[in-house]
This record gives sequence, structure tokens and C-alpha cells, in this order.
Amino acid sequence: MVVFVFAIMMLYPILWMIASSLRRPDEIFTNMGLWVSDPLWSNYSDGWTALTYPFTRYFLNSLLIVCFAIVGNIVTCSMAAYAFARLNFRFRGIMFGFMLLMLMVPIHVVIIPQYIIWNNLGLVNTFVPLILPKFLAMDGFFTFLFYQFVRGLPRDLDEAAKIDGAGHARIFFQVLLPLMKPAIGTTAVFTFMWTWNDFFSQLIYLTKPRMYTVPIALRTFIDAQSQSSYGPMFAMSVLSIIPLFIVFCFGQKYLVEGIATTGGK
Repeated sequence: MVVFVFAIMMLYPILWMIASSLRRPDEIFTNMGLWVSDPLWSNYSDGWTALTYPFTRYFLNSLLIVCFAIVGNIVTCSMAAYAFARLNFRFRGIMFGFMLLMLMVPIHVVIIPQYIIWNNLGLVNTFVPLILPKFLAMDGFFTFLFYQFVRGLPRDLDEAAKIDGAGHARIFFQVLLPLMKPAIGTTAVFTFMWTWNDFFSQLIYLTKPRMYTVPIALRTFIDAQSQSSYGPMFAMSVLSIIPLFIVFCFGQKYLVEGIATTGGK
């Protein structure tokens, strides 16, 4: 019962947002309750078409970035982790240290030089600055996650594959990668959540309305038409958390397993 009470307390802001999405504007900040006696369903239809483009476009933009980010992180971070964990090459320790350094450097430190580079390349107001770094193993957290997972896999698997004539490519893709499902699931869930909710980076690189993603579009409601459209904004906020809820529910098994295990099963 105590846990249930605390759960309700933590869920109250989300439940209040859902309730506010069905209220009239004059009731939103005057009623802190969760019961809606006369729901205003038009907030959802109004919010879907309130901005320059229908909200479908913003959902598709976010979904496009998220899908490429997931693929890029899984492929390149797992390959980089395999190289650090299984291969011997010059400057491996130094490069591994730089990879760990990426975990400690705040994004605010590198965002200005990165913006200058992308601007000089003429790629601002495209999805390239948000997608291409994912295919270069730039997320040190996921590289380290895969690295720890690969270290837990027995080296006997590699040696048995080498005896059968397999090279590093076959060992990685056919032997080790199928065993990384928990780490892959963890990477996919975290990448989806962080990329879907990313506001700062997307605000820096995307300034044209047709390129907006869901977080930027939600921010636009505050000053759309020189007024605050809180009802439609809350309605679209409710819709924006549905993909996160679905992904977390389906990926919770791999998320817990990827964090709790070392891959030695």
C-alpha cells in the first residue's frame, strides 16, 4: 500500500496532463483534480492541425530520426565494442580512454564546434547532423555497454569459430552478435527514449517548420498565433508519450536483462 501511494504521487503529473488535455483552457490551471466531468475531445483534433503542418509530419520526422539512430548505435557501437574487447591493435588503450572521455564531456561543450562544422557543410536544417554521428559510434555509453557485454562472452566461442575458418567478420556477425540480444534491446530502448525526447540538439539544427520534430512542435504551441494553446498542447503531449510507453513495455524484458547480465549465459 505504501508503494502504491508513492506510485500515485509520481504518476500524478502524467495523469493531470491527460485530464488537462480534455479540459477547456480556463479550467486547466484552476482545477488540480483528475476527474473531467465534461471532456473536450476537440482538443485532440485542434492540436493535430493547429500548427503549420499536421502533427503527422512531426511524428514522421521524429520516427525517421529515431529509426536511423537505433540502427546506427546498434551496428557501429557493437562493432567498436568488439574491436576493443577482442582485437589487439596499436593505441587501443588510448582510443578506449578517448571513448570513455566522451561519457564525461557535456554536449554543451561540443555543440558549438559541431554546429560550425555542419553549417560549413551546408547540412543545417537536414537530419544528417542528428543521424550521421550515430553511424560513427559517437555514443560512448552504448559502446561501453556493448564492451562490457562482449567481455562477458567466453573466448572459447571465438577460438572454435577460428578453427572452423571464420574471420573476424563472421565471428562478430554469426557468433557474438546473436548473443548480444539483451545489450541490443537495451541500446534500442535507451536510444529511442533519448532521441525521441531530445529537444536541445533538434532545436539547434532544425529551424524550418517542415523539419520540426515532436519536441520542437510541442514547444511551438506556447507561442502559436501569439497565444498559449495549452489544451491542444497537452493533447499532443499525451499522444507523444504513447510511443515511449509502447517501446518501454515491449523492451522492458531486454532492458532489465541487458543491465543485469554480463552475457555469460
